[in-house]
Amino acid sequence: MNTAVLVIDVQQGLCEGDGAAFQAAQTIERINRVTATARAAGRPVIFIQHESGGGYLKHGSADWQLANGLDALPTDLRVRKTAADAFHRTTLQDVLQAHGIDELVICGMHTEFCVDTTTRRALALGYPVTLVQDAHTSAGNAALSAPQVIAHHNITLSNIGSFGPRVRLVAAAELRLGS
Repeated sequence: MNTAVLVIDVQQGLCEGDGAAFQAAQTIERINRVTATARAAGRPVIFIQHESGGGYLKHGSADWQLANGLDALPTDLRVRKTAADAFHRTTLQDVLQAHGIDELVICGMHTEFCVDTTTRRALALGYPVTLVQDAHTSAGNAALSAPQVIAHHNITLSNIGSFGPRVRLVAAAELRLGS
């Protein structure tokens, strides 16, 4: 399998202030471990950045930038998006096809929105997914705490079988990618 790592929406505006994602700094450290593993195995790393038409997460704004502490290299790829689904009206599918990618490793923010939606769409498109169970996070919501959201999605996504391809859970420290 030819694997790429998708780092979804790990942007400054989601990592600070009152609405900051749960354990953002620790999640970034684990994502850095994942991307270093991918690069060492010669696998592409794709940073996906959400943007709005104005205000919060406006393209080019301070909030839109990749988060402080996130290791991004000039050789990494970037995809801009405007919906929870990183495939919807973006270049992601073209980028994956151009690099011969047939399997994805997914991590990032927010678990119940963009990580969930992109994972499900990847499965529907035929990509097996490795979800890094400790490298995606959420700010939580009125019904569930962030740890509950994360645990719920790890269980739910890894039990979807209707698409054919499956989600495999792995901890950041346990991720192995052959060269």
